[in-house]
Amino acid sequence: MRFIIVSNRVPFSFSESNGKVDLIKSGGGLVTGLSSYLQNFRKSFPKSDYQWVGSMGSDKLKLDETHQKKILQQKLQGIFLGDEELKSFYNGFCNDTIWPLFHYFPSFIEYKKEQWEVYKKINEKFCAHLLKILKPTDIVWIHDYHLMLLPGMLREKMPELNIGFFLHIPFPVFEIFRLLPNEWRKQILLGILGADMVGFHTYDYCNYFTACVQKLLGFEANMGLISADDRNIKVDAFPMGIDFEKFYKLSKSEKVHEQMAKIKTVTREQKIILSIDRLDYTKGIEKRLQAYGHFLQKNPDWREKVVFMLVVIPSRIQVPHYKQMKEMIDLMVGKINGSYGTIVWNPILYQYKSLEPTELSALYSLSDVAMVTPLRDGMNLIAKEYIASHPDYRGVLILSEMAGTAHELGEAILINPYDIENVESAIAEALNMSIPEQQERNQIMQERLKRYSVKRWADDFLKEMISFKKNQRRERTSQLIGNSLKTTILNKFQRSKTRLIFLDYDGTIVPFSRLPKIAKPDPEILSLIDKLSALPDTKLVLISGRDRATLEKWFDQKNIDIVAEHGIWMRNGNGGWKMIKPFNNDWKKAILPVLRLFADRLPGSLVEEKEFSVAWHYRAADSKLASMRAQDLTNTLINLTVNLGLNIVQGNKVVEVRNAGADKGSAALYFLAKNKHSFTLALGDDITDEDMFKVMPKNAFVIKVGRGQSVAKYFLKNYKDVRIILKEMTGMFSNH
Repeated sequence: MRFIIVSNRVPFSFSESNGKVDLIKSGGGLVTGLSSYLQNFRKSFPKSDYQWVGSMGSDKLKLDETHQKKILQQKLQGIFLGDEELKSFYNGFCNDTIWPLFHYFPSFIEYKKEQWEVYKKINEKFCAHLLKILKPTDIVWIHDYHLMLLPGMLREKMPELNIGFFLHIPFPVFEIFRLLPNEWRKQILLGILGADMVGFHTYDYCNYFTACVQKLLGFEANMGLISADDRNIKVDAFPMGIDFEKFYKLSKSEKVHEQMAKIKTVTREQKIILSIDRLDYTKGIEKRLQAYGHFLQKNPDWREKVVFMLVVIPSRIQVPHYKQMKEMIDLMVGKINGSYGTIVWNPILYQYKSLEPTELSALYSLSDVAMVTPLRDGMNLIAKEYIASHPDYRGVLILSEMAGTAHELGEAILINPYDIENVESAIAEALNMSIPEQQERNQIMQERLKRYSVKRWADDFLKEMISFKKNQRRERTSQLIGNSLKTTILNKFQRSKTRLIFLDYDGTIVPFSRLPKIAKPDPEILSLIDKLSALPDTKLVLISGRDRATLEKWFDQKNIDIVAEHGIWMRNGNGGWKMIKPFNNDWKKAILPVLRLFADRLPGSLVEEKEFSVAWHYRAADSKLASMRAQDLTNTLINLTVNLGLNIVQGNKVVEVRNAGADKGSAALYFLAKNKHSFTLALGDDITDEDMFKVMPKNAFVIKVGRGQSVAKYFLKNYKDVRIILKEMTGMFSNH
């Protein structure tokens, strides 16, 4: 077994300066966390190996043999991108569209179609590279918002591949996500759903993602499982941890203590409030400074007794938003220092630079208070690193409730970063908190961080994904029809003397529509039906839940047998309609008002009245609410119809009430009993077709359209695949 880690960047990149190419270690929470995990990877998976695939820099770099060896030694598969590609992909769509959207800054979003096209192109480039190295037994773990289309692309090329996807930034609520153009948002959701397992940092993000899938794609979701067209996808929360022992031990090292001593010569006995963040509008640095200035104004006794250590790590300064933010921070620092500072004291010590690990650890260890107050953040590992860097359990964490970390570190002082009064009072509370209370809070948080480290996070995700995939394969009762199996079916069809074909309608030979009445047969399927019914010794039976008037209108001139209302009505060729056996419909008077009441309670749903059955459709309704209403209606109908000789059937986005004994199985038996055929084919897509599948002879080809539990031995992905195989059947005879 081999794990393939895929991310926008690998842990190293190449940089060229003065004609010399250097290998540089990359930063960032994802890279740091995964690199730490992979160092001890084989403790969790002793017989496994791994490769890390990601971009490594510009395709203009010329790497010699030494560099190539370094890449192999590090188990890396580097992808090199063009400078213009990188600009439109990373600086463009990723950070000008997805980043502000997913962090709830809609006014910062740029909608540039050319950048979207490059985003797709880069995902395709990753896919092409992976297909060259992947084996069917590999396990692929794709990371973050740069590669949201990649799982779907890989799934299309390698349907059985074990694929996981993890999003490291927040997933937004539906009202924010829907701001994306229609094509983009659907492709992003379908791309992510190419994975078997989709992971987020919190259950909130899981719920937001699931809601978007339900509302925009119409897929059912229940208990963390999304039912797509042909398979189930698991969605779960895995809060990313840190390498706790690394930060804990580093804080006690001699080098860190030397750094702490140097800092102490500047801060003396003053209390230290620490703020460390990358330059980004999501981090809330300006609001943090505003709250600190407000604190100094309201609490003059604390002046010259506290210092605010502000470290801003450079990021994308060439982008106007970031440049303006840097200028605003500089201005605010100057204003606060000018307003409250003295000859011997600056309220803020400000650095605009990256820090070495020992410098960072020294600041964590020495600070009395850490302010981690992003306006929106997927997780935020700085908060966890700060807590891990205090072996004496001292220090106070002020943490934004908008960060994913807040779900785990409830003992911190949680604040609303937009509420300046709330943040100001939290600063006062933190500075005045007693040592015993600090130690009590931090000890609890440290124990939690020890238990759920970055190793536990990765192990949990990977083991859960492997287990879920195994269960998927165990539960699968049907086989996807590939080229080899399709050839077998076609050859048997061609050689057989007599043939019988059962075709369901909606979802099998035509796609579903939001309203049942508009799902008319298109010219392609009408032509296919003509060609199939014209084949010698071939009987075609259209077996549908539709009412007979609609089927009569659509297929009036077709020389085919038709079954309507799931087996109540039957028409042989161009003959008249007849009932399979007597049924009554007196019960409709009692049932119809109930269905209409539920239709009134759910906008977008509707009631369809047939002669001997009634149906409540909810395909055009809000998916999440519709699922609950459908279950409520089903329970209500079950209680109402006791002893009435009726069946309640939950189909694909429909709840139907019909006479017991009227089903597709009974209808199919009528045709099977008339003559024995050397070739029998049955195609259907939902639970109402299972009755038909169950009565098929053993040598029949029984095919379900779409994945899911079924007695069918085989399956096709969708109606398009059905049309392809039917077209090839007619083609074989025209060429014969």
